[in-house]
Parts: sequence; structure tokens; C-alpha cells
Amino acid sequence: MFFLQIAGAAALLIWSVRLVRTGVERAFAARLRLWLRRSGQSRLLAAITGGGCAMALQSSTAVAILVANFVAAGAVPAAAGLAMVLGADLGSALVAKLLMVRLSWLISVLLLVGVVLFLRGRQRRVRQTGRILIGLGLIFVSLDMLRMATSPLLDSAAAGAAMQYLARDTLSAFVIGALFAWLVHSSVAAVLLFVTLVAQGLMPLAAAIALILGANMGGAAIAVVLTLAAQPEARRVVMANLVLRGGAAGLVLAVLTALQPPLDWLGASPVTQAINLHIAFNLGLLLFCLPLVTLADRLARHLVNAPGAPSGLVHMTALDPAALDTPDRALSCAMREVIRIGETVETMLRPVPKLFEHWDEAGAQAVTDSAESVRKRHLETKLYLAQLNRAGLDAERSQRAMDLSGIAAHFEAASDTIATSMLGLAQRLHREGVHFSRPGWEEICDFHDRVLANAQQALALMMSQHPDDARDLVAEKDTIRDIEARLQRAHLGRLREGLTESIETSNIHQETLRSLKQVNTAFTMVAYPILTETGDLLSSRMSNRA
Repeated sequence: MFFLQIAGAAALLIWSVRLVRTGVERAFAARLRLWLRRSGQSRLLAAITGGGCAMALQSSTAVAILVANFVAAGAVPAAAGLAMVLGADLGSALVAKLLMVRLSWLISVLLLVGVVLFLRGRQRRVRQTGRILIGLGLIFVSLDMLRMATSPLLDSAAAGAAMQYLARDTLSAFVIGALFAWLVHSSVAAVLLFVTLVAQGLMPLAAAIALILGANMGGAAIAVVLTLAAQPEARRVVMANLVLRGGAAGLVLAVLTALQPPLDWLGASPVTQAINLHIAFNLGLLLFCLPLVTLADRLARHLVNAPGAPSGLVHMTALDPAALDTPDRALSCAMREVIRIGETVETMLRPVPKLFEHWDEAGAQAVTDSAESVRKRHLETKLYLAQLNRAGLDAERSQRAMDLSGIAAHFEAASDTIATSMLGLAQRLHREGVHFSRPGWEEICDFHDRVLANAQQALALMMSQHPDDARDLVAEKDTIRDIEARLQRAHLGRLREGLTESIETSNIHQETLRSLKQVNTAFTMVAYPILTETGDLLSSRMSNRA
């Protein structure tokens, strides 16, 4: 029962942190992405924005993934991206400090208000705000559970001996802290756990410091693992952060172990000293590395090289003719192929702003070649599913085959929109030698980023098949439609003001917005089969049931 109580409290803590992050992502992800991308012109502003986003998401890893995607797409300079990630590390440290506050009445308020908002709220943002408050309340509950569960250890000689050993063998404690943070995918949860053990008087300060410094390295490693398949530009940012944060953590641990300086300046109690050391470490790292981010990016280029020529296996199809005799296996093959088609279209969408800003024949040809690949894959998928249907499927499997075929068709339509319409508009902009107005260009970039985020959400939905995510995606379709209408009105307002750049690019601007909306609609179609099955769709619109 003792180990079960500790495991349950730790599990609730990990899940509660994730609950808050999920609520913030669903309610405010678009705004956070906008802040991050727009702050890339100043390193200091980038660091502050990264810290603020990490505090909102309670995760420096989530910010690191977002920033890595921006850097890969060319929306944020690599040096500014690294500044954002370093700021996010400090933000996550500040979150741990805030969550250590013990106010018993606050738990009841957070849970009560959170549940009311989640159950009674009609708007998605209100409901997700309720989710965030519930998550915060459960974090405090889990910490109280952890304190109660570990109180018997105070009288345990074996537990005391183990903790004293970690205080002496700080290297082992450092490794354990790194592994634990990586396993739970949250340095915030790991630090909260370690500091709580210190507060209980169970863990010596020396052991806690080693564990917390290890958690800093493990937290930086999470993003590296999650971006192993990403483009080199994205991986360089998180790799540079790992080298800087992990290397600095190891160096600080070595200095503290060798010199054993007094830490009274960090606070009066071991708990305060442990959490303030965590903040001071990340603040010092940010201040020291901020002027050196350009140099760090250059060094990261030597660690992460561009891949060589792809092998022939990269373009092999997932459609296995031998699986046609087993309908479920064949449908799984078709699902994998459709996801790969969607990933190709998402990859085509990424460089569009680059091509509008600086026309590149090689980049445009790569998009055109990808579109041809999508057309070929769509035809193969359609024929594969048709052949599977001829074998005779029951109603449920036949509907799944039709849904996959429909999604593949929408993906191809999005591919054609990008390769034909958007590339044509970018080339026309270059040929005519005109440029968007500054506010117009910012609007297009923001709109493109939002559509790209929805495309990524749609691909994730194809794998998770989660109804809540499907509802969010369909609701986002209406939001995109409203945003497009608002941006069209803003453009017409600039025309009335006689802004020369807006007049010269009027048709290109409007058609670009329409094309992006069409791409978003194509990806949104992923959600409709899921919502049809759950009964969330009426004949033409999504129902408003809770």
C-alpha cells in the first residue's frame, strides 16, 4: 500500500501537469504560436516570450518543439529560436516555484471554478480554461498526497540510508534525475517531486540539487528525442539547448560537489534553496548564453549535419498487395499510406512563405515534384481500396475504406492548391516585382502558421482518432473562415486608404488567403468520419451537445 500510494501520487502529478498543458494548447495555442513567431526579431524579446509561453504551457519541451518547427520553416532565425528555448527553460523553472505555494483554500477554489467552467461553458476557450484550473488544482492535490505518502519514510532507516547515499554519490543522483525527467517527459513534474521530498525532510539538500540538475539535462533531452525525425534546422536548436543546458548542469554539479559552497544566499530553508538554485541556474544560463546564441548555432551545425541523399526505401509505398486477403490489415496499410500523403502535403505547405518572400526555382520544383508524388500515391490508394472493396467487405469496413479514400482525395486537392495556385501566386509576385504591405504580409504569415498548425493537428488526429480532438479541429474550421473574412476586410480597408503596396498586390493577397482556407478545409475533413461515428454531426453542421 505504501508504494501504491507513492506511485498514485506521482502519477496524478504527472497527469495533472499534462492536463494543464493540454488545456492551454487547445485554448491558446494559436496565440502562443503567434507570439513566438513574431518575437524572433529580438533575442531579448524572444527569450521573454519563450519564458512566458513555457509558464503558460508548464513545459519547456512544448515550446522547444514549436520553436524548432518555426526555425525549420524559416519563420524564426536559428539564433532567436535558441534564445526562445533558453527563455523557456527559465519559464519552466519559475513554474515549479509557483506551484510549491501551499494554500489549502486555493485547491477548492480551483477545482470548483474549473469544473463549473468545463461542464457549463459553451465556448471552447471557456471549457479549456476550466480544464486548466482543474489541472492546477489536481497538481496541488497530488503534492499533498505525495507529502502524506512519504511521511512514513521519515522513520525508515533504509530510506534514510538510500537518500544519504545519493547525497554522497551526486553523479548517480544526477543520472537518476535526468532519466526520471526524461521518462515522465516533464522536468516540472520531476523537480516538484524532488523538492517535495526535501520539504518532507526525507531527502538531503545535496541529493536534491544533483537530482534537480539532472532533471535539467533530462528535460532538454526530451525535445532532442522527439525531433529525431525532423529537419536538421529543427534538430540543431534543441541539440544546442541540450549541449548548453546539460553541459552547464554537469559543470555546476562538479563545482558544487568539489567546493561545497554555502547556499544560505539562496534561502533560509533547504526547500527554498533547492528551488531557488533551479531558478538561478536557468537564469544564469540564459544571461550567459544569450549573447552567444549565434556561436552556439554555428557549433550545432557541426553536431547535426544535413542528411545525405535518401535511399530508395524512403519512397516505398505502405500498400501491401499481400494484405488484401486480410481486410483489417489492408485497411491499416491504407491508413498508413494516407497519413504519408498528408505528411507530404504538410511538408509542401511549410516553405510557402519563403517562396513568397524570395522566389527559389529549386524550392518551387521540390514542391511541384511532391505534388506529383501525392497524385500518384492518391491514385494507388484509391485503386487499392477499390480492389479491397471488390473482395466483399461488411458495412463497417466498407465505410472505413470510403472514408480513407475521401481523405486521400482531399489531401490531393490541398496538394494541387499549393502546387498550382499558391506557387503561381508566389511566382507572379516575383515576376511583377511587387511586395505585400507590411501589415498584409504579417497577416498572411500568421494565417499560414495557423493553417499549418491545423494540418499537423489533423495528422495527429488520424493516429489518435480522439473525438475531442476532432471536435476542436472542426471548430477551428469555423474560426479559420471567420479569420479569413476579417483579413479580407482588413485588406479592403488598406485599399480604401490608398496604400500603394496593397493596391499592387490586391488580387495576389486575396487569392493567397482563399487558397490557405481551402488547404485548411481539406485537412479538416479528417475529423468528419470520427464525428459522424460519435453522433456529433448533424446532417450539415456539428451539433452543440456538451
